Amino acid sequence: MAQAPVANFKATNVATGSAVSLADYANQNGVVLLFTSNDCPFDAYYHTRIKTLIETYQGKINFVLINSYLEPEESEEAMKAAYANWKITVPYLADKEQAALRALGARKSPEAFVLKSSKAGMMIFYSGAIDDSPQTAAGVDESYLKNAIDALLSGAAPVNASRAVGCTIRRQD
Repeated sequence: MAQAPVANFKATNVATGSAVSLADYANQNGVVLLFTSNDCPFDAYYHTRIKTLIETYQGKINFVLINSYLEPEESEEAMKAAYANWKITVPYLADKEQAALRALGARKSPEAFVLKSSKAGMMIFYSGAIDDSPQTAAGVDESYLKNAIDALLSGAAPVNASRAVGCTIRRQD
């Protein structure tokens, strides 16, 4: 069965106050979307690893952080404060309508999606965990997200999905 393109979505980048949509990346080879949180301990374990990935692939592929949590500690104001502490320069989207969450089927944070541009639209190339060691960088044996980015950039076949481990993002109904 052929995969359908990911539906376009739009959300506010708390770093700049401007709207960002998935369509903004349509002319790129691909984009990495990372669902994250201000408050989930698993996200805190990954801050340094995410920052390293962003720096490693700067100029090669775009990264976008997305927060779809609705709890008060995940407000746009709290997101701005967290973003300032992270010292990164990629968009951090407030997906409070959960359009990105629904478009990608995200369920956890951190959860990664590598999207590849195609004539039909943006397609999921990889989804799942960043690596196989949620609590410590020293324990990483398999770097799923890095492997997926390398495969995309080299024109290789998509990497198999892995199961994301982290905090569950509650959906609004």
